[in-house]
Amino acid sequence: MRGNILGLHHITAIPDNAKRNLDFYTDVPGLRLVKKTVNFDDPGTYHFHFGDEQGTSGTIITFFPWEGIGAGKNGAGMSTHIGYAVPEGSFGFWKERLAQHHVTTEENEIFGEKLLSFNDPDGLQLQIIISAHPDGRKPWTTRDVSQDAAIRGFHNVTLTLRSADATAKVLTDILGYSLKKQDGNRYRFATDTIDTANIVDIIEDPATPAGRNAAGTNHQIAFRVENDDILMEMNAPVTEKVYANRGHIISEDEIEQVNRIIL
Repeated sequence: MRGNILGLHHITAIPDNAKRNLDFYTDVPGLRLVKKTVNFDDPGTYHFHFGDEQGTSGTIITFFPWEGIGAGKNGAGMSTHIGYAVPEGSFGFWKERLAQHHVTTEENEIFGEKLLSFNDPDGLQLQIIISAHPDGRKPWTTRDVSQDAAIRGFHNVTLTLRSADATAKVLTDILGYSLKKQDGNRYRFATDTIDTANIVDIIEDPATPAGRNAAGTNHQIAFRVENDDILMEMNAPVTEKVYANRGHIISEDEIEQVNRIIL
């Protein structure tokens, strides 16, 4: 079963205001509004999809803008940072562009890769990263964001956990990822089935307070598989692994929650 996962498919997050969310992602990072639908569990709420021209897997961030939900809180047990890949030489452009839009940034380096960390208007934690490996994906460009600077798609997603062990086993034993690097309490897992949008980082911090899912936090991460047959094949081991120690019969609602991690 190892090798069935083809990296990240999409990431979904929660904003507090639909128009502000739409304006920010199409203007500041210059992503394309690929599709606007509704949340099928809550048809009164939009579902925005932002990414590249074709809506390619590994480029799409989606949002459920629940108006007036209020601010959430990132914390333990959540995916806390979304990393976007940008080309070598574009760091200066992004520092200047974000400053022009009054977005505060913090410059850092993780596993030898330069990055800019910043928040969207709801507090969602984003990172623009110069990948250590060339990223040949064709980006969506705008009048203000050209080919030599435009976002290529996801680089990684970061999970913040009190203990890394259980999630690491799901990544390695079921999803086919392997541990590539470690620096203190930060672990980098990747799959070799694809060379972009293929990284999951874990920050292990036993003292991190629990988060609260609302505006400015991630709702779900979806991984990509090739077809429906593989999706169904993945369902049973994921469900068994996640609930192995629960000690009770798995409900349909719990199975649906597990299914959110694979697409």
